[in-house]
Amino acid sequence: MICSIKKVLKNEKVCEDIYKISIEGNFEGNPGQFYMLKVPYKEPLLPRPISIYEVEDGRIQFLYKVVGEGTKLLCKLKEGDEIQVLGPLGNSFNLKDSSKKVAMVSGGIGIAPLMFLSRRLKNACIDFYAGFYNESYAVDNVEKNVNNLYISMEKERNGNKLQSCTQKSNIEVVYNSYITDIFRPEKYEIVYCCGPKVMMEKVVKMCKEKNVPVYVSMENKMACGIGACLGCTCETGDGYKRVCSDGPVFKGEEIIF
Repeated sequence: MICSIKKVLKNEKVCEDIYKISIEGNFEGNPGQFYMLKVPYKEPLLPRPISIYEVEDGRIQFLYKVVGEGTKLLCKLKEGDEIQVLGPLGNSFNLKDSSKKVAMVSGGIGIAPLMFLSRRLKNACIDFYAGFYNESYAVDNVEKNVNNLYISMEKERNGNKLQSCTQKSNIEVVYNSYITDIFRPEKYEIVYCCGPKVMMEKVVKMCKEKNVPVYVSMENKMACGIGACLGCTCETGDGYKRVCSDGPVFKGEEIIF
């Protein structure tokens, strides 16, 4: 875990309120882990936790959504600008499940850590379920790594923007639907999930009913990112735990939603 000032290589708008930033440097990290990012020398003082989207030689990438003052500042960064980074932080998904029939279920920006996971799992048969409101993103990267890709849009067909794919995998798109409407946990040996809390709660319930193990990547507001401030706790069957240091990845059965 290192806190340092790095240079921005690229910061591009992917779609409405969604950006992808590339940062120069030699970084480490596993799927599910995150970094605390901040524009240095400016308010707000607290950094923002952002899941790793990809780690490559000489750079790291983050996919993020603009939701508050911190991310509004991030989206204004340009090539050559400085950015403060702290990480990698938290635990990660288990990469030993590589030989299993796997489902990954994402909602919105929750696609980011699961895309990274889909790249790192080797020899697994992966079905990826990606839910969006009215505009998809990152599915072109996901599609390269999986066997089947299922996309749901909450709005009708004529109110959506669907990102094009290369058609290397089987792709199914469902409109006017939630991703949990088409997900069938009984088809899989293990499930990984990240997205809005209400969606993850539904996925965990479905997996419990079918006795399928499920892991969820929790999100919460964080101040320090290292477990010192206790500001990001979530309730579990074993009491309150810190999302930043005990997680963010938990067994679904642990979480009390």
